[in-house]
Amino acid sequence: MTEKVVRAGLERKKGWLYYLDKNLNVYRVKMVRGGEKKKEGDRPELVHKTDLKRDENYLYYVDKSGDICRVEASRGGTARKGKKRRKTAEQKKALLLKKMEIKKKKLAAKKKAEVAVKKKTAMKKKVTEPKKVKKIATKKNLDEKKLISKKSSQKTTPKKSVGKKKAAKKKLTKKKAA
Repeated sequence: MTEKVVRAGLERKKGWLYYLDKNLNVYRVKMVRGGEKKKEGDRPELVHKTDLKRDENYLYYVDKSGDICRVEASRGGTARKGKKRRKTAEQKKALLLKKMEIKKKKLAAKKKAEVAVKKKTAMKKKVTEPKKVKKIATKKNLDEKKLISKKSSQKTTPKKSVGKKKAAKKKLTKKKAA
């Protein structure tokens, strides 16, 4: 918070720089614009005289109304982050190159991981494939055996109509023989 030390009430004019010396006296100097040179006759002018002394824990300045004010100085605190400044074309290129390198490294690592996974699955398949083949072969064999047994059972068992006639003939031959 600002604190007014002296109510000087100075009228500030355009084109002049107002500042304080170590005894808090107010001086002014003509400001030099771009391209101009300082003239020999331009010396600081004493505007207001005070016999005060500075306190090391405060910053002193002349405010808009022309009074001398002070603010508590913050020393030993954490540094503040400055505004982001514009990056030059070289800095942008360097940043892009870094990003590209990082992407390439990530892609390479991803590919290595995929290759490793493929190798592991291929090894598993090699180990398990013969078992699967055997299982499939046994299933086929079972199917073939079932088909064979069905065919053989069909050959040995006569059809119902044929079977009845043969049975009737056998009964007749047994009766005649008896």
